[in-house]
Amino acid sequence: MAIQVGDKAPDFELKDNHGATVKLSEFRGGENPKNVVLLFYPFAFTGVCTGELCEVRDNLPQFSDRDTQVLAVSNDSIHTLRVFAEQEGLEYPLLSDFWPHGEVSRAYGVFAEDKGCAVRGTFVIDKEGVVRWTVVNALPDARDLSEYVKALDTL
Repeated sequence: MAIQVGDKAPDFELKDNHGATVKLSEFRGGENPKNVVLLFYPFAFTGVCTGELCEVRDNLPQFSDRDTQVLAVSNDSIHTLRVFAEQEGLEYPLLSDFWPHGEVSRAYGVFAEDKGCAVRGTFVIDKEGVVRWTVVNALPDARDLSEYVKALDTL
């Protein structure tokens, strides 16, 4: 079952598409806290995923203007994510939940065991690390970016 609104977001530490370590807890509290939109997606280089992530790319100011960091997580390797980000011009972190395979996706309840990948889970996390909005879509169903931008406006 996916993490619910009101739950503390499970902390994680993953490598991004450049090999840098990203920890969710780095965005909580402190001097410069940020809200986080955490997007789980099945695989790089697939039609729906590419469309969704490019839509986020094209609308990044809607997130930065709301003091929000976008983090996109898939079960691809960092090497795959690096090429994907370069090809599509994705400037935000693409995080690899490759090994242990799907550990973070499982912690958020969005890993499809039968497919070996994450489903389309979206979590809006506030500056204190609490989930304030979430939606989980099936593999073929694209998300509506405007829905999570509206959720950010309520924070």
